[in-house]
Amino acid sequence: MKKLVLITCITFILFGSCKNNEPKASKVIAISEVVEEPAIQKTELSKEFRGYWYNGEAEITSYKLEQARYGEMRNGTAIMVFVTEDFLPKAQVKADNYSKANIPVLKLNATKNFNTGIYPYSIMQSTFYPVLNNQHALKISASVQEWCGHVYTQLNNRNDFEVMSHSYFQGEADQNFNIDKTWTENELWTKLRIDPKSLPTGDIEVIPSLEYIRLSHRTLKAYSAIASIENGTYILSYPDLNRTLKINFKTSFPYDILSWEETAKSGYGASAKVLTTKATKLESIKSAYWSKNNNVDEDLRNTLKLK
Repeated sequence: MKKLVLITCITFILFGSCKNNEPKASKVIAISEVVEEPAIQKTELSKEFRGYWYNGEAEITSYKLEQARYGEMRNGTAIMVFVTEDFLPKAQVKADNYSKANIPVLKLNATKNFNTGIYPYSIMQSTFYPVLNNQHALKISASVQEWCGHVYTQLNNRNDFEVMSHSYFQGEADQNFNIDKTWTENELWTKLRIDPKSLPTGDIEVIPSLEYIRLSHRTLKAYSAIASIENGTYILSYPDLNRTLKINFKTSFPYDILSWEETAKSGYGASAKVLTTKATKLESIKSAYWSKNNNVDEDLRNTLKLK
């Protein structure tokens, strides 16, 4: 049976990221639960949480990136943009207007930019995760662009995880399929920002990040993993993939992500090597960046130490 749960509290939800309209305010947060999932205790939104995440700004953090690709290390930059917004449960897109049926989410847009020889790579992943922290991500998408072509994958949380995938590779091409719901690596980054203590540990089943699936040409499915958390580091190891992800974060609110490491095989055939991708925090700002689109606003990129 599908459930509809509404919870209200006095605060402000601000709309307007990545659109031309001015932010719109509401005095109510409405939480809707519209997909079938096992009951999980909701995370209470503290005054500190509401004050930080519902002040009309996004959190933007830049990272120095050392990216493994084709058996070599590449220098680049990574960006994480966290922002709260309302989500339409049926259409599964950002809501332009307030409604009690909307689902408040913490959205993460994570980007990477680096060069492989003559040609550049651009990667973006988006994750929409309920701030009540009581179900899986509602939507995850990833795109990769480089001079050979571009690929796109989208996962929607409905009765199952519904996956749509497009690729310029013959063996991947256009696909539509369903998989059972389970933990997704993409959602763990947003879950960490809400409450690190809620992260899954022990022997679990996890769908690796869509970025990893695309770059490694692995089958999009759940893989066995071992997860642990200690002293501000969350470790996720996939024995069958020979891959380990370590996320280092600040142990006090708002649980800033300080750095991360991903160790896995890079390259193909005899040139393949086990290398470690690393990202180290450069700078972080709070900004209503969607309104900072004039030439004079380019100085904010200097603040973020971006070239």
